[in-house]
Amino acid sequence: MSESKSVLQGFKDFLMRGNVIELAVAVVVGAAFTNIVNAVVKGVINPIVGAFGSQNLDNYKTCLTTCVVDKKGEFTDGIYILWGSVLSAVLTFLITAAVVYFLMILPMNKWKERVDARKPVDDTSAEPTEVELLAEIRDALIAQRNGSSSVSGAVGTVITQKSPS
Repeated sequence: MSESKSVLQGFKDFLMRGNVIELAVAVVVGAAFTNIVNAVVKGVINPIVGAFGSQNLDNYKTCLTTCVVDKKGEFTDGIYILWGSVLSAVLTFLITAAVVYFLMILPMNKWKERVDARKPVDDTSAEPTEVELLAEIRDALIAQRNGSSSVSGAVGTVITQKSPS
């Protein structure tokens, strides 16, 4: 029983995490946005394309094999490449990507740049890394073994940096 409670508690924690809720909101907004883009493609792009041919992009197709046309002018037999549907999907994707980039990503990046510009710059030098400290200790020990006194100050510096104070 305890294991099922911990599993349920873990699932609850997962659902209440911020990124899951943000993802759910993004899916809902994306679905609503898809309807807007589809309306733009059908209401604006298709009529522009219709000026050169059929207004419905799904009507654009190419027959690969011998095609039979019925009395209504519809293709009944044969193998078709429905390139009009692909073109419609590509246009929908490009419009969606452009709107997301120009109305969401670009303003968010500019806002982040402004926020980062307001943050104070940290002028303090970075602490030496562990490898750098070990290299200094090695060099100091080698110098000490050779009898050089000029590096003894470096040993004191290394010890001072390593000791908490």
